[in-house]
Amino acid sequence: MSEIRELRPVLEVCDRLMAEAGCDFVGLAIQNTVGPDVRWHYAAGNLNDKYERITVRFGKGIAGKIISSGSAMMLADFPNDIFGKVTDYPIMLAEKLVSSYAVPLFFNAVPKGVLLIGKRESFTFPEHVQYQVKDAAEALEQLLKEHL
Repeated sequence: MSEIRELRPVLEVCDRLMAEAGCDFVGLAIQNTVGPDVRWHYAAGNLNDKYERITVRFGKGIAGKIISSGSAMMLADFPNDIFGKVTDYPIMLAEKLVSSYAVPLFFNAVPKGVLLIGKRESFTFPEHVQYQVKDAAEALEQLLKEHL
């Protein structure tokens, strides 16, 4: 799966989304092909490479929750208004994100990935930005379907 980082079109979609949405961070997480764990495979605007070492269980963390629910999730003022412990949100901690919006990526009609944008300040992502994230997620689904 490390080949995702080498896929130029994937990088272009993420970089374009970061510019269009005016966010500080874009991350792409994919569920492992074997087992339920979820890993972050790509990031733009990242402060460090910690995201590469973050693995969350299915249903845990932002990525695991989105894959298990199959629905989008917004955090506007992390760590306020969260369910569970702050340590349940490792990508938010590693990247010092205060707000995020994330959507699932579907492969064969099953949620297997997550596209997340974030800001390092309190922010509520408006509807037009949410649509930009969903459009980018659909583009990534097309680009990645033969790799998963």
